[in-house]
Amino acid sequence: MEALLRVRLVFLLPLLSFFTALPSCCCCCCSAPTLVHSLPGFDGALPFRLHTGYVSVDEENGAELFYYFIESEGEPGQDPVILWLPGGDHCSALSPLLFDRGPLRFILEPYDDYNNNGTVPRLRYHPYSWTKVASVLFVDSPVGAGFSYSRNAKGYDVGEVSTALHLKMFITKWFIEHPGYLTNPFYIGADSLGGRIAPFLAQKISEDIEAGLSPLINLKGYLVGNPATVESSSEESRVPFLHGMGIISDQLYETINEQCQAGDYVNSKNVLCGQALDKFNRLLDEISMTHILHKKCHFASPQPNGRITERKILKEETRVLKRPPPRPPIDCHVSLS
Repeated sequence: MEALLRVRLVFLLPLLSFFTALPSCCCCCCSAPTLVHSLPGFDGALPFRLHTGYVSVDEENGAELFYYFIESEGEPGQDPVILWLPGGDHCSALSPLLFDRGPLRFILEPYDDYNNNGTVPRLRYHPYSWTKVASVLFVDSPVGAGFSYSRNAKGYDVGEVSTALHLKMFITKWFIEHPGYLTNPFYIGADSLGGRIAPFLAQKISEDIEAGLSPLINLKGYLVGNPATVESSSEESRVPFLHGMGIISDQLYETINEQCQAGDYVNSKNVLCGQALDKFNRLLDEISMTHILHKKCHFASPQPNGRITERKILKEETRVLKRPPPRPPIDCHVSLS
């Protein structure tokens, strides 16, 4: 459920233009990686090694996946390598890199995105990044997310299985290009819809390892955060979770368990169960769905938040409005998935 913020998209525009300008020379395996020494909005040279590049995953359609690789700030020759897959649908890897696990953060200050005067949002170093103890490979996946693209429109027609197979090819080619990391412990990480991809990808890599295929990747496991696996299981887990976190009372929790048969919080037709769940949902509506410790914020647009329209950039939506919608506080985390 961690996805790009509507406001985040506007903040990212100047930074995105920088990354799209990075040179890349495509070959049959992967592009020559670019070492990024500095970024707009960040004072001085980057205090870590950031590489970017492309890897071809569908030669027939010319589909390529874009990545950001940040070397461990500890012992890159020994520390784990983590492949991190963003949530979705089609979220950019810049989201986990800049907002969750990476070594950069935006400085929270007003930014004039309506009347851009040539300035860019400022960045700061984040000292509690995962890159303190691991090298992290952030990938724009599936094809069409972030800077990942296809020369043929058919290359964008991908599902969960094809996405996982693309990532398997990506990892194989990336390790061929970076053999110095083959002996490092390797983990696959994902959140939200990426939680459906990570286990399957780990299984396919495991099969190659058992078959002795090269490159022999030192896979140690996978990790998922709030994975969007089976929808009913996700819904039903909310009741015990919010009870354990002290958001609903013991009395309400016991009532739901007594009246909703076998913990069925989704399809129960029991009237008393429905009444208890109404109370539960009112309490649920008071907290942030993506992080219960974050403040509850609202979307910037007054329009309905359908899954098709909710991913449009704020500037695009305001073109059809008589006046721009009120902007949420700059420290708001408004999730889109």
